[in-house]
Amino acid sequence: MKDNTNTSLAKETKNVLKKHDLKLKSSLGQNFLIDNNKRSQIIKFAKLSKKDTVLEIGPGIGTLSLELAKHVSKLICIEQDKRVVSVLESRIEENHIDNIEIINDDALNVEFDKFNKVVSNLPYQISSPITFKLIEYPFDMAVLMYQKEFAQRMLSTVGEKNYSRLSVMLAFKVNTEFLMDVPKECFMPKPKVDSAVVKLSPNHKFNMENEEEKQLFENYEKIAKALFQHKNKKSENALINSRHEIGYSDKKELKNNLEDIKNDKLNDLLNKRPINLSPEEILDLTILLEEII
Repeated sequence: MKDNTNTSLAKETKNVLKKHDLKLKSSLGQNFLIDNNKRSQIIKFAKLSKKDTVLEIGPGIGTLSLELAKHVSKLICIEQDKRVVSVLESRIEENHIDNIEIINDDALNVEFDKFNKVVSNLPYQISSPITFKLIEYPFDMAVLMYQKEFAQRMLSTVGEKNYSRLSVMLAFKVNTEFLMDVPKECFMPKPKVDSAVVKLSPNHKFNMENEEEKQLFENYEKIAKALFQHKNKKSENALINSRHEIGYSDKKELKNNLEDIKNDKLNDLLNKRPINLSPEEILDLTILLEEII
């Protein structure tokens, strides 16, 4: 039996696009959710209240925004496309909504106003940089939709095929939790891939207000970036081959420096492949290499 709620949201989206003669740009990741049940679940996952200030990146024509606004104190929407902003402003006015602030800019280029939750169907082409940017800000919870393959990399653990720099960088900033799959049929226009919704919750393992811990995390980031450019080689070779990431241009200099500080624990870590190093082991490696990076 056909789901009338889904049909109504699909029809509503078609009508809005037609009314405003809006042609979507795939280059901006403009695929709008047309499944009302999925939208309701996303909002439920966020556990919203009238105390919340929510950030939404890439609101599009307001499929999520108009519903989110009903549950929160304030909604901050960042949308790059001026044409889409015009449509969103029109819909906000039509629905007599007064708690949405729209910022017409690239989310990667603006400083975010204070917020405590994030709820977004993210533009997929900026998934990685926007996630790394978000986790630099304090927040209580983020409920985010990603391309399914990207979500799998976020959620992957040590030794798995999708285990990556993304996995290990997130480990010391946030806890990641899979919430639900969203098939490509739930969007207009239909993308080529399925999506997934993921919850991020800060874990506060690093105190970024502390200069020593901040520097340690920055070093951890450099080491992780170097290691995962060659994640199936021995970690020592990965570091040497990606030495520019940790401040070296001369291969021989790095090799000599490693020899000077080697001990049993360091040898053990350097002999493992990055894909088999847990985030905690990468942190141990970072601490052991601290004096030469």
